[in-house]
Formats: sequence, C-alpha cells, structure tokens
Amino acid sequence: MSKTTISAIVLSVGLGLTAMGCSTATNTATTAAGAGTTQANQAAANTGTAVVTNAGGNHTTTADETPAAVKAAFADAQSFTKQHKDIPKDAVANIEKETGGKVPDTDHHSYLAFSSAGGARKQVGAATIVKANGKEVIVVYENREGMPAIKEVRADGVPGAFLTQFAGKGHDDKFQVGGDLKANGVDEATAKAIAQAVRIDSMTMQTLFGAAHTH
Repeated sequence: MSKTTISAIVLSVGLGLTAMGCSTATNTATTAAGAGTTQANQAAANTGTAVVTNAGGNHTTTADETPAAVKAAFADAQSFTKQHKDIPKDAVANIEKETGGKVPDTDHHSYLAFSSAGGARKQVGAATIVKANGKEVIVVYENREGMPAIKEVRADGVPGAFLTQFAGKGHDDKFQVGGDLKANGVDEATAKAIAQAVRIDSMTMQTLFGAAHTH
C-alpha cells in the first residue's frame, strides 16, 4: 500500500459546513463546536494578524499563511483565514478503520476563503491539500444538503480524466480504483494513493463539519 499523508486542510464555513453531531460513527463534532468556530471566524475578520481560540481548543489566525495552490483554487477570494480544529480520537480510529490509511495528525488545519465583492465580506469556498506519492493534491469542497461534497480536485502532472471523477463524491463513497474510479492514465500506485488520501480527507471533513444524517 502506498504511503499517504495529509499535509493541510482547507475549508470554508461560508459554504455552510458547520460542525454538527452525526448518527454515524464518523461524525462526532458538536453543534456548539461549530458555533464557536463561526464566532471565531467572525471575530478574526479583517484584523490583519490575530489568533482567536474557542472553548473547544480550536483557533483561527488571520495572518495570510495561505499556500499559492490554495489561492489559485479561489480566484474570486480576496482574503483567507487559517483555522485549526481537533479531530476526536474516536473519529480518527474510525476513519483509519474504514479507509485502511493513516490520519497523520489530530490537529486539522484549514483555510477559509473570503470575497469582499460588492462591499460585503462573505466566505466563498472550501478546499483541502493532501499529499499522495509525492504529489500535492488540492480538493475543493461545496456544501450539499449540509454535508461537504467534492467540487473539484487539482494536481499538477495528473491527468484531468482521472481527477474529474472525484467531483460530486463525499464521505460515503468508496474512492476505489477499479471500482468507482478508473486510473485513466495514472499509474496504479499513484491513483490508489490519491484516492485513499482524498477519501480520508472527505471523511475528516464530514466528521468535523457535516450535518447530522442517517444511512
């Protein structure tokens, strides 16, 4: 199995991805935690460099530490905010059991993208950066009925015919090369590594920000 690590997570609460309880084992965050995060984001807005920490140990910084690859995914964003959230230990165990992969860190890093078009500051996007077989992969999310769904996946040197298959997928999908994904010009080891990294990330996003639901 190819070694896969997640290097950073990018997300936008503006898409409605609030942390909520879920009846599945993969979603253990609480509504209160989501509310605290939203308040922290609002308090940090347009302050230059600041750190806001809520009672749950999550914190937000407004210094622009946003990687260029993330900014490129949000052409309509004028500013970004970096956020940290803790992934619950039981959620980590469940994600690793379901995916067969490794969640490298319980400190979940994210970047909130904001637009000030029309004079009103609003959150406009969510994305993640994962690393698989030495490749940096950008995963852009959108809100679908209160749950984070993949809108787009980007990676330099990886054929678009492979990457476009991720659009519309979410935490319940298998991300299985040879199943719901075809290699489409990507070597098998890299394809499987990317698929596993994106699946781990998708489940992490649902755990921290997805709406309550049943299967």
